[in-house]
Amino acid sequence: MQEKIIIIDFGSQYTQLIGRRLRELNVYCEIYPYNHIPAIDDAVRGIVLSGSPYSVRDADAPTIDLQSIKGRLPLLGICYGAQYLAHHFGGEVRPSNTREYGRAQLSVTDATTPLFKNLLPASQVWMSHGDTIIFLPHGGRAIASTADVENAAYLVEGEPTYGLQFHPEVYHSTEGMQILSNFVQAICHCRCDWTPDSFIENTIRELQTKLADDRVVLGLSGGVDSSVTAMLLNRAIGQNLYCLFVDNGLLRKGEFEEVLESYRNMGLNVSGICAGDEFLSQLAGIADPEQKRKIIGRVFIDVFNRAAQQIEQVQWLAQGTIYPDVIESVSVNGPSATIKSHHNVGGLPVQMCLKVVEPLRALFKDEVRRVGRALGMKPTLLSRHPFPGPGLGIRVLGEVTGEKVRILQEADAIFIRRLREEGLYDKVWQAAAILLPVRSVGVMGDERTYDYTIALRAVASTDGMTADWVRLPYEFLAAVSNDIINKVKGVNRVVYDISSKPPATIEWE
Repeated sequence: MQEKIIIIDFGSQYTQLIGRRLRELNVYCEIYPYNHIPAIDDAVRGIVLSGSPYSVRDADAPTIDLQSIKGRLPLLGICYGAQYLAHHFGGEVRPSNTREYGRAQLSVTDATTPLFKNLLPASQVWMSHGDTIIFLPHGGRAIASTADVENAAYLVEGEPTYGLQFHPEVYHSTEGMQILSNFVQAICHCRCDWTPDSFIENTIRELQTKLADDRVVLGLSGGVDSSVTAMLLNRAIGQNLYCLFVDNGLLRKGEFEEVLESYRNMGLNVSGICAGDEFLSQLAGIADPEQKRKIIGRVFIDVFNRAAQQIEQVQWLAQGTIYPDVIESVSVNGPSATIKSHHNVGGLPVQMCLKVVEPLRALFKDEVRRVGRALGMKPTLLSRHPFPGPGLGIRVLGEVTGEKVRILQEADAIFIRRLREEGLYDKVWQAAAILLPVRSVGVMGDERTYDYTIALRAVASTDGMTADWVRLPYEFLAAVSNDIINKVKGVNRVVYDISSKPPATIEWE
């Protein structure tokens, strides 16, 4: 039985980061909204309560019944979680006279507690709260403080219950990983055996049991998730895996031929399908980004379904769903606002009459890459930047035409090639060129031009949940701009996007 830590999400922006940090410690964990908690079985070694945008004093603050958990299993409350434990178990939480947001200095007042094993007496932590704990819960005892917060960390005497008013999971908490490591090892007594090799071994065994001699069809995209999914299934069932790689006419320049050849060199049973004309005809006259996404998704389903029906006795549809897709499909407070359409979770339509298998649904993106490396995949495939399912269809702003796609493919190819040549590609999480739906006046030679503008986008991130724009060298940007304007007919202006996520998104549509 795989041991695990359960993270209960109260809506914090950092909840997924807690999960990723525990996974980095080789501890398997699962995240659940506070209102969708599973049965706590013998595999659960401990519980983490996340932060929240709410105050525990709000009338509609999220609540959870901890009576059967507290005192029986190790419990770590972080920020709202710590305040929740105080508020509901005999303590008191009030608005703070001095709000703490950002860096603070933590002073350990009890270095004997297992939670602070091997911790420095003083270290930087990251605070994000307006309330503070005035009185600790019954049996509570402070074990650390800051200049403004007396009860920055506490324990409950006689039980493995701890509270932290700061966020150990964020980069700015310099001893945060040590604290989390102490919790899972010294307090929860986890074996820390969740590694890529163990995941591969267990997953292949489970796939062989589940699929037996059945045939499976998988839609490859050229991205990391579907590629690693294919490798795992290929290891498990070999030629019973049928891979389909659809060219929707919205891929990068030369990508279809290049990636298809890479897949065949990996020993995969893969067929390429050229369907660009069908996609472009359906997109004619459509400018709304949400409509474009839905059209591209619908046409992909039609093309994929037709090809899959040519394979006899297929019983399973494989998908490269990863853990953030699963988490984001379940909102803490009911259906969340639609930022963009997804078709990762839920898959292709029911009329295909196929069962779904998702070997990566327990993994974060960085874990998928670790598994890929352990499977022996080429670095060029593993290090590929994320590429949206709708492809260049959402990087051509406004109506998509064959000519606009050609222009964007040429500009994008120059940008990506230059990043690779200058050793910058692997320092960027995702880079893209975007064709803007505006034209501006320019001068080339002695002639006046009225052509399109290309926006360049390069961001740094770990999982796409947040992102910051990359400070590319001015000389590099100047060279790329010059190259694009001189070599791509139809472009006379290049700009660089310096927006972060949030408030912007990584893709423009």
